[in-house]
Amino acid sequence: MKLEIDIKKGLGDITFGMPVEKVMDILGAADEVENIDNAIDETTTVLRYTELGMTIFYEGDEPCVTCIDIANDECTLFGEEVFGLKEKEVVALMVKNNYYEQDVDNEAWGERRITFYEGNIDFFFEHDTMTSITFGA
Repeated sequence: MKLEIDIKKGLGDITFGMPVEKVMDILGAADEVENIDNAIDETTTVLRYTELGMTIFYEGDEPCVTCIDIANDECTLFGEEVFGLKEKEVVALMVKNNYYEQDVDNEAWGERRITFYEGNIDFFFEHDTMTSITFGA
């Protein structure tokens, strides 16, 4: 499967809103499954695919994909491999593709996060090296 991020749509053949069963038809069984109960009586199901460096989050009464986290060097965004890019290069790529509104924060666990709200996408860096990308619909 091609690991191309399509902002607000999905990753390769995996699209937001897709049911768990369909994702498993594409990727197979997850290496790890976790159910997280939150405060408003909803459950988030998390499927981790270790070899792909991918975590997929499902929510709702009929669980469907709501968010994806990826840490894979083969991942692309706007046709470019992004895991070799530095913070400034990621920002330039997003601005070049008309995503301007951003927020930068240093997380308590040590990573630096750059959020582009209109794309619903977060880039995480450690020492100017990208560690993961989290994005949703």
